Amino acid sequence: MGAATVAAGLVTALALQAYDRFVLRPALTVGVVDLAEVYRAKEAEFTRLLTQASTEEDRERALALARAFARRLPAALDELPRECACVVLAKSAVAGAPHARDLTPLLRQKVHLP
Repeated sequence: MGAATVAAGLVTALALQAYDRFVLRPALTVGVVDLAEVYRAKEAEFTRLLTQASTEEDRERALALARAFARRLPAALDELPRECACVVLAKSAVAGAPHARDLTPLLRQKVHLP
């Protein structure tokens, strides 16, 4: 076996390993987010702020929170696939994905939920 054959085998093995690491595995990894949970939590926070609001300024602050959430949620959902290097799906759309990563806590953090 010549040096060229060994080098070709090594390059092929490295190329296959790189393909597996950077292309195949990320495509097979699924991240899920529970959008309903995030909406419910933010809705509860908004409702609490609105019902406790005693002044117009408090009401405006609650509405500003709702508007900020409406802007931040789509941006946060766009960031998740890049950060996890995976496909991100709504949890309600996934059935039986045993190796799915739950990204809901990360989404909650991005939209400023406790």
